This record gives sequence, C-alpha cells and structure tokens, in this order.
Amino acid sequence: MNESNQTNDRVRAQIRDGYAQIAEAGVFVGEGATATREKLAGRTAQEGCCGGGSCCGPTTIGVDELAEQIGYSTDELEALPGGANMGLSCGNPTAIAALREGETVLDLGSGGGFDVFLAGPRVGASGRSIGVDMTAEMVSKARANTEQYRKATGLDNVEFRLGEIENLPVADASVDVVISNCVLNLSTDKARAWGEIFRVLKPGGRVAVSDIALLKELPDSAKQTVEDWVGCVAGAVTVETMRAQLEAVGFGDIEMTPKQDYVRAMMAAGDPLYVKLAGLLEGGDPSAYITSVDVVARKA
Repeated sequence: MNESNQTNDRVRAQIRDGYAQIAEAGVFVGEGATATREKLAGRTAQEGCCGGGSCCGPTTIGVDELAEQIGYSTDELEALPGGANMGLSCGNPTAIAALREGETVLDLGSGGGFDVFLAGPRVGASGRSIGVDMTAEMVSKARANTEQYRKATGLDNVEFRLGEIENLPVADASVDVVISNCVLNLSTDKARAWGEIFRVLKPGGRVAVSDIALLKELPDSAKQTVEDWVGCVAGAVTVETMRAQLEAVGFGDIEMTPKQDYVRAMMAAGDPLYVKLAGLLEGGDPSAYITSVDVVARKA
C-alpha cells in the first residue's frame, strides 16, 4: 500500500471514529455538545474530524436553530424522530431535490436518518428512501429511529445500509435521486464518490447535494490550520473543481448555488475553527473563502 492510500485510510478511520462518538453522544451542538466534547477529551485537532473542536457543528447554537437557518422548516423538524437531527447539516438537499411520489432516493452519509426521514413522506408508500453511512453506530441509531418514523407517518419505506460512499452498497441504475448533506467534502476520493453516484442513478436520474466548498483558495497559513482539522473544510475543493468532477463522470445540467448562511451561522455561534480562520484571513471573513453550496445535476 502506497503512502497516499495509507493516509486516506487513516483519515477515513479518524472520521469514522469521530462520527461514532457523535452518534453515541447523540448531538454535537447546543446543550448536548458538552457531553460530546467530554467524550472527545484528550483528542487533538490532528486526530481527526471532530477531535478537539467542532468541524461538524458549532458550540453554542441549537440543532434546530441551525437547521432553520440553513433552510429547514419548523414543521419538518417537529416531524422528525427524536435524535435524528444532530446538527451535522450545512444545507437542505431535500428542498432542492424536487422529490416525487414513487421515486427511490438515496442519501449519502445519512447519519441518524435526518434527510432520509424527511424524504420518505415525499416519495410516499410507493417510493423508497435509503440511507448509507460508513459508521456502524450511525446506522444503528438511524435504524432505532425507524419505528418512531413508521408510527408517525404510517409508512414503511425507509432503510439504512452500512457502506462507504466510494463503494456504495447499491445496484447499478437503481436510484432516481441521490442526495447528500455536508458529506462529500469528507471523502478522500471524491472522483470515485461522484463516479459511484453516477453508477447507481438511473438514466435521467438526478443528484441534489449540499456541501462545503471553497470560493477561492485559502492562503497558506489558513491551509495549515484546516489541515489540522482533518475532513470538513480541510477536504473541501473549489466550486470550479467540484463542477469539473461532476462533468468528468458524465453529469449534465449542472447548477451550483453558493450559500453563506451556514458559514455565517458558524461564525455567529463561535465555532472554534471558523473563529481561528477569521484571525488568519484578510478581512477576517471566512465566508469570503468558504461556502456551503447546493449542487443539482442530471445523468444523461
């Protein structure tokens, strides 16, 4: 195994471990954040995403408050099973996916089932809402939430699978829509991940993703800082690079919409990574460099 593969495997293991601990604690923002941080005590920022600080959520803002700031409605949040929202979103892909009755939708990095449970009623009893996550603890948490979802909606149309987004446990051309929420930036092989998305989509199928991207390259001093926070911003590519990755695997009708709500919410909440970056960037404004971005595209 070459050095690059070893590094990617190490990063993937660190991210998996960080999210396993978030699943165990139940939340990474708001009132529950203290317990989570205590579980992560002793880990340095170099030990992985979510280690030593928040690259996955702010320190003071509540999970529902954050979700509302990035586009979820109060009604949507109140309909969710308890614990499905852990403050790990940076956008609302279900809002841009234009889901229809009878469709099969696949959520990459589904966590506790947040977007899977929101998509389920939209595709209805004749549709299917599937979540894939590489963290066993997240899959277990989502599956535990499924019974509450069934009772609340009367639907039995969701499922959760353990797997990596670079090697999806999903058949070729079997999905109408792929969604994802702040996950692709964590991938150590984004080209392969986009290729997998293309593979599992039916002809004419579409992708609707909210993710973290760069509006312009960070200066060297800031790059070193984000590299110390493995994943999240450290894994983000420019909007232009992301577009090129989609085009390279065959996607068309690509629309990319940068949105600053997420980064500004992180700053207002005193997220330690963004606060540190503010001190390193000209103008002190991370939102001039970092953005959440809504991406929609279609498989020809």
